[in-house]
Amino acid sequence: MPGDLQGGCFCGAVRYQLTSQPLFVHCCHCRDCQRQTGSAFVINALIETDRITLLSELPEPVAMRTDSGRPHDIYRCSSCSVALWSDYGRRPMRFVRVGTLDNPARLAPAVHIFTRSKLPWVQLPNGIRAFEAFYDVNKEWPAESLARRAAIGL
Repeated sequence: MPGDLQGGCFCGAVRYQLTSQPLFVHCCHCRDCQRQTGSAFVINALIETDRITLLSELPEPVAMRTDSGRPHDIYRCSSCSVALWSDYGRRPMRFVRVGTLDNPARLAPAVHIFTRSKLPWVQLPNGIRAFEAFYDVNKEWPAESLARRAAIGL
Protein backbone atom coordinates (compact mmCIF):
# COMPACT_ATOMS: atom_id res chain seq x y z
CA MET A 1 0.00 0.00 0.00
CA PRO A 2 2.48 2.80 0.95
CA GLY A 3 4.89 1.77 -1.84
CA ASP A 4 2.34 2.91 -4.39
CA LEU A 5 2.15 6.35 -2.76
CA GLN A 6 5.37 7.64 -4.28
CA GLY A 7 5.68 10.83 -6.21
CA GLY A 8 7.93 13.60 -7.31
CA CYS A 9 8.46 16.71 -9.35
CA PHE A 10 8.45 17.00 -13.14
CA CYS A 11 12.23 16.75 -13.61
CA GLY A 12 12.70 13.92 -11.11
CA ALA A 13 15.12 15.76 -8.80
CA VAL A 14 12.68 15.46 -5.87
CA ARG A 15 11.16 12.07 -5.05
CA TYR A 16 9.11 11.21 -1.99
CA GLN A 17 6.95 8.48 -0.52
CA LEU A 18 3.95 8.68 1.79
CA THR A 19 4.45 5.99 4.44
CA SER A 20 0.75 5.72 5.25
CA GLN A 21 -2.60 6.70 3.88
CA PRO A 22 -3.24 10.44 4.34
CA LEU A 23 -5.40 11.79 7.11
CA PHE A 24 -7.83 13.25 4.59
CA VAL A 25 -7.99 14.34 0.96
CA HIS A 26 -9.83 17.43 -0.20
CA CYS A 27 -10.20 19.40 -3.41
CA CYS A 28 -9.81 23.14 -2.84
CA HIS A 29 -11.36 25.75 -5.13
CA CYS A 30 -10.17 28.85 -3.24
CA ARG A 31 -8.67 31.77 -5.18
CA ASP A 32 -5.26 31.30 -3.48
CA CYS A 33 -5.06 27.72 -4.77
CA GLN A 34 -6.25 28.79 -8.21
CA ARG A 35 -3.59 31.50 -8.44
CA GLN A 36 -0.78 29.38 -6.97
CA THR A 37 -1.41 26.41 -9.27
CA GLY A 38 -2.62 28.23 -12.37
CA SER A 39 -5.56 25.83 -12.38
CA ALA A 40 -9.20 25.68 -11.36
CA PHE A 41 -8.48 23.79 -8.11
CA VAL A 42 -5.92 21.69 -6.27
CA ILE A 43 -6.30 18.27 -4.67
CA ASN A 44 -4.43 18.02 -1.36
CA ALA A 45 -3.63 14.94 0.71
CA LEU A 46 -3.26 16.02 4.35
CA ILE A 47 -0.62 13.94 6.11
CA GLU A 48 1.74 14.16 9.05
CA THR A 49 5.12 15.62 8.08
CA ASP A 50 6.96 12.62 9.52
CA ARG A 51 5.00 10.31 7.18
CA ILE A 52 6.60 11.90 4.12
CA THR A 53 9.90 10.16 3.37
CA LEU A 54 12.25 11.96 1.01
CA LEU A 55 13.87 9.59 -1.49
CA SER A 56 16.11 12.23 -3.06
CA GLU A 57 16.68 15.99 -2.99
CA LEU A 58 14.86 18.19 -0.46
CA PRO A 59 12.40 20.67 -1.96
CA GLU A 60 12.83 24.33 -1.02
CA PRO A 61 10.19 26.25 0.96
CA VAL A 62 8.88 29.40 -0.70
CA ALA A 63 6.90 31.77 1.54
CA MET A 64 3.58 32.80 0.01
CA ARG A 65 1.25 35.63 0.86
CA THR A 66 -2.30 34.49 1.55
CA ASP A 67 -5.63 36.27 1.65
CA SER A 68 -6.02 35.10 5.27
CA GLY A 69 -2.64 36.52 6.32
CA ARG A 70 -1.60 33.20 7.88
CA PRO A 71 1.84 31.77 7.02
CA HIS A 72 2.05 29.44 4.07
CA ASP A 73 5.17 27.81 2.63
CA ILE A 74 5.02 25.94 -0.65
CA TYR A 75 7.78 23.36 -1.05
CA ARG A 76 9.10 23.42 -4.61
CA CYS A 77 11.78 21.59 -6.57
CA SER A 78 14.81 23.85 -6.88
CA SER A 79 15.28 22.72 -10.50
CA CYS A 80 11.83 22.67 -12.12
CA SER A 81 9.86 24.68 -9.47
CA VAL A 82 7.00 22.18 -9.25
CA ALA A 83 5.02 22.55 -6.02
CA LEU A 84 5.04 19.27 -4.07
CA TRP A 85 3.34 20.22 -0.81
CA SER A 86 2.32 23.10 1.42
CA ASP A 87 2.95 23.82 5.07
CA TYR A 88 0.42 26.14 6.67
CA GLY A 89 1.72 27.72 9.85
CA ARG A 90 4.69 25.33 10.13
CA ARG A 91 2.52 22.61 11.59
CA PRO A 92 3.46 18.94 11.88
CA MET A 93 1.10 18.31 8.94
CA ARG A 94 1.53 19.00 5.25
CA PHE A 95 -0.80 19.29 2.28
CA VAL A 96 0.72 17.09 -0.44
CA ARG A 97 -0.30 17.90 -4.02
CA VAL A 98 -1.98 14.70 -5.19
CA GLY A 99 -1.08 15.51 -8.79
CA THR A 100 2.61 14.94 -7.95
CA LEU A 101 1.98 11.28 -7.08
CA ASP A 102 3.06 8.72 -9.64
CA ASN A 103 -0.50 7.38 -9.49
CA PRO A 104 -2.72 10.34 -8.52
CA ALA A 105 -5.86 8.27 -9.09
CA ARG A 106 -5.07 6.46 -5.79
CA LEU A 107 -6.28 9.42 -3.69
CA ALA A 108 -9.70 10.78 -4.59
CA PRO A 109 -10.98 13.78 -2.65
CA ALA A 110 -13.58 13.13 0.05
CA VAL A 111 -14.88 16.71 -0.10
CA HIS A 112 -14.69 19.87 -2.20
CA ILE A 113 -14.01 23.10 -0.31
CA PHE A 114 -14.27 26.82 -1.02
CA THR A 115 -16.82 26.12 -3.70
CA ARG A 116 -17.98 29.75 -3.36
CA SER A 117 -15.05 30.57 -5.67
CA LYS A 118 -15.37 27.44 -7.84
CA LEU A 119 -15.20 28.29 -11.52
CA PRO A 120 -18.71 28.05 -12.96
CA TRP A 121 -17.80 25.47 -15.62
CA VAL A 122 -16.36 23.00 -13.07
CA GLN A 123 -18.90 20.26 -12.39
CA LEU A 124 -18.66 18.50 -9.03
CA PRO A 125 -19.24 14.75 -8.95
CA ASN A 126 -22.70 13.62 -7.88
CA GLY A 127 -22.94 12.76 -4.21
CA ILE A 128 -19.66 14.42 -3.15
CA ARG A 129 -19.82 16.62 -0.08
CA ALA A 130 -19.12 20.26 -0.93
CA PHE A 131 -18.63 23.31 1.28
CA GLU A 132 -18.74 27.02 0.43
CA ALA A 133 -15.75 27.55 2.74
CA PHE A 134 -13.88 25.06 4.91
CA TYR A 135 -15.46 22.06 6.63
CA ASP A 136 -15.77 20.89 10.24
CA VAL A 137 -12.83 18.49 10.63
CA ASN A 138 -14.52 16.70 13.54
CA LYS A 139 -17.55 15.91 11.38
CA GLU A 140 -15.80 14.99 8.14
CA TRP A 141 -12.62 13.13 9.09
CA PRO A 142 -12.69 9.42 9.98
CA ALA A 143 -12.14 8.54 13.65
CA GLU A 144 -8.68 7.07 12.94
CA SER A 145 -7.58 10.32 11.27
CA LEU A 146 -8.90 12.39 14.17
CA ALA A 147 -6.85 10.23 16.56
CA ARG A 148 -3.72 10.71 14.44
CA ARG A 149 -4.40 14.46 14.32
CA ALA A 150 -4.70 14.60 18.11
CA ALA A 151 -1.45 12.64 18.45
CA ILE A 152 0.44 15.44 16.67
CA GLY A 153 -1.14 18.11 18.83
CA LEU A 154 -3.63 19.61 16.43
